[in-house]
Amino acid sequence: MASLKLEVMDKIVALMTAAFGFVAALAWNGAISQLMEDWLGTGGDQTLGLIVYAIIVTAVAVIAIVLISRVYGKIKATEEAKEKK
Repeated sequence: MASLKLEVMDKIVALMTAAFGFVAALAWNGAISQLMEDWLGTGGDQTLGLIVYAIIVTAVAVIAIVLISRVYGKIKATEEAKEKK
């Protein structure tokens, strides 16, 4: 039963990691699109704001992924120790 629990948790962690990566990628997409519009002369004054937004979203995503991975690692170690007993 514990192995099923770990497998489910493994998939959840993978999905959460992918979701945070996707959100960060979307933030960078907006920033880069605006930068290209500015470079081509069709953009507005939003570029710096979008770049700062992308940096903040990326930092939050990285921190969340690290924390999720640490918590999962502890839970996995605990479950594996229980299985050995």
